[in-house]
Amino acid sequence: MAATKDFRLVCLENPLLDIQAVGDEALLKKYNLKANDAILAEKEHLGLYEDLLNNFDAKLIAGGAAQNTARGAQYMLPPNSVVYFGGVGNDKYAATLHDAVKTAGLRVEYRVDEQQPTGRCGVVITGHNRSLCTDLGAANHYDLDHLKKPENWALVENAEVFYIGGYHFTVCPPAIMALAEEAAAKNKIFAVSLSAPFIPQFFKEVVDASAPYWDYIIGNEAEAEAYAVAHDLPSKDPKDVVKVLANLPKKNTQRKRIAIVTQGTEPTLVAIQGEDEVKEFPVRAIDSALINDCNGAGDAFAGGLLAGVVQGESLEQSIDKGQWLAKLSIQELGPSYPFPKQAYSASS
Repeated sequence: MAATKDFRLVCLENPLLDIQAVGDEALLKKYNLKANDAILAEKEHLGLYEDLLNNFDAKLIAGGAAQNTARGAQYMLPPNSVVYFGGVGNDKYAATLHDAVKTAGLRVEYRVDEQQPTGRCGVVITGHNRSLCTDLGAANHYDLDHLKKPENWALVENAEVFYIGGYHFTVCPPAIMALAEEAAAKNKIFAVSLSAPFIPQFFKEVVDASAPYWDYIIGNEAEAEAYAVAHDLPSKDPKDVVKVLANLPKKNTQRKRIAIVTQGTEPTLVAIQGEDEVKEFPVRAIDSALINDCNGAGDAFAGGLLAGVVQGESLEQSIDKGQWLAKLSIQELGPSYPFPKQAYSASS
């Protein structure tokens, strides 16, 4: 891979404006939310956003899981390394997103919807837990036509690594599959995050349709358990599930699939297709007093991992880069990274 090539990583998902505040059990109960969960908003949840803005010390933060990951990867990679696709409205929230990604050096190619507002995510922080409630808005109207516009598809054809945030399985599976087919046909890397337990539970068919194309599949222990339940696996143990994920049938046999399950402060589990051993990578230690906010930690891990993948690093180095970036992110407010930029060190 040429070290000087621009825009080697393409990310696809749902750009959102996070409306984030520290809440309490009463707020969670009011909107029927769980302390550590991610859901799509229904009618009962729509009052949450104004509630956070009006009655809590809410912060507006550029969000959307894969956009967080894209910013994280760009944080660690040379300038002009990452391009991100998704849908926004033509409104002040989209302007806020543009400002945030410009600061991060991330190139975005948004589909702008004149009728729908920019999507938003209510983030309720309770202790080290975060409850995410997403109203997709314009992000829910992303379409294959936008991805296939000649100037956008040229970016796809140029790229070497594709990353799909799992929330996009609820939006535009044809766009996901177009990237999957491109990756398989040209031996590019296709990486997917499960993103939330409801994705493998309620969008099982479209997730499974993409599975033969996965070169990397990333999830946490709750998502692994949800996958096990949805697929009637005999064991919900993350060590067993990660091996199942690694060994699903694979279309591109030129590289082995790598399955990764993060477990918060517990070791990260990694299984490689065809290998019996499940590798364990202890997370980087951090004083709990330094933890500001765990929202976006998994997105940061994926960003660091992808930075390593794009640069052709070893699996061990790529995992460590993910854990390094996650450690930085949880010391910030929301899914953010410190500026001025910090340089990765294997020992820091």
